[in-house]
Amino acid sequence: MLVLLDRDGVINVDTPTGVVELEKFVLIPRSVDAIAMLTQAGFRIAVCTNQSSIGKGLLTPDMLGIIHGFMHRAVHAAGGQIDRVYFASESSDVPFKRRKPSPEMLLEAMAEFHADPARTPFVGDMITDMEAACAAGCPRILTRTGKGGALEAAGIPAAVAPVTVVDNLYAAAELICKEYR
Repeated sequence: MLVLLDRDGVINVDTPTGVVELEKFVLIPRSVDAIAMLTQAGFRIAVCTNQSSIGKGLLTPDMLGIIHGFMHRAVHAAGGQIDRVYFASESSDVPFKRRKPSPEMLLEAMAEFHADPARTPFVGDMITDMEAACAAGCPRILTRTGKGGALEAAGIPAAVAPVTVVDNLYAAAELICKEYR
């Protein structure tokens, strides 16, 4: 089975300009432990992340590779594995094709892993994550980390309901292990 994860605000601390250098990539406490828990429970993990900093010229593909290499090593050291990272490099200033809220990355991941959307939860922290998951037919889990707490406080739109709200990725992993085995 497959679990889809957003990156910024779920695995690592989000920044106003996006993470554009390795020194700014700070893991959210217990996020790698959560991925390890999912891996050890038999789930495959795919990260689906908007990286508009590339399209804006603030982040190079090489630096993104370095950041993702660090993330993979940290997850591996905790006993987990990220099987694939999908990213949209389009700037948020241009019409999107691949970037969330488009479901394209999620659909690509589910096709590659032969996953049933109804049994493939997506964990994110933004309305665009919930919209993409809804459009892809995935169960939606919102973390209060990143921008999720503000979205919960503002009210989750009925158009993306139902959404399960949890404190962080670790709580999401516990829920997924219980509900999706």
